[in-house]
Amino acid sequence: MHIRLEQPKDFREVENLTREAFWNVYRPGCTEHFVLHQYRTNPDFIPELDFVMEDGDKVIGHVMFSKAKLICDDGSQKDSWTFGPISIHPDYKRKGYGLKLLQYALEKAREMGVGFLCMEGNIEFYRHAGFGLASQMGIHYHAEPRDAEVPYFLAQELIPGWLQSNGITEATYCPPKGYFVADENPEAFETYEATFPQKEKALMEGQLPQFCQSCGMPLTRTEDCGTNADGSTNFDYCQYCYQDGRFL
Repeated sequence: MHIRLEQPKDFREVENLTREAFWNVYRPGCTEHFVLHQYRTNPDFIPELDFVMEDGDKVIGHVMFSKAKLICDDGSQKDSWTFGPISIHPDYKRKGYGLKLLQYALEKAREMGVGFLCMEGNIEFYRHAGFGLASQMGIHYHAEPRDAEVPYFLAQELIPGWLQSNGITEATYCPPKGYFVADENPEAFETYEATFPQKEKALMEGQLPQFCQSCGMPLTRTEDCGTNADGSTNFDYCQYCYQDGRFL
């Protein structure tokens, strides 16, 4: 296995890899590949921390890093960092490659002076790379109650003592705006998604809770979802709000 910086010739292959890695994992379908597609021109993107992992001449893994912000209790902002998406080809998952790629990238980030990382993920995996619950470090997640111990919101000081040396005892983390590009530009995302081979979306056990974007009804079964004009399932709206490609 070889890890190197991503190059422009890799872009489409990496985006397809990301799509394969995330499809139906957190939601029906995925948007992570579009986030990556748009993020390379974002000023928060860090090209020096944009890595691919190869098996021979095949790209089997990818991770990117981004600048972020911590909002302190006095209203001031401090520079911070995050990473993701991190992707491993489905054929190579659960073989240690994801951890190897991440550990390599974290060491490169530390060498660049990246002192503190926040991210959303599964503690059972990321604890092996040194991450712990951010709430235990006094860092709160923007979308959860301040006193909540958020199990998926993780953090790590890559440089020991970084929080203290920057005068941070408590702060709130907000993910970079660029991570929400698919939600903010749904038509652009659909146009981009249409350039890939069609894949079947599905509600799966273990996904994040899905809700109708019109009425808020939980979508727990395919039967709860609306339908598009071609009869396919629409996973954004429920059957009571959206049928046959139109709102009721």
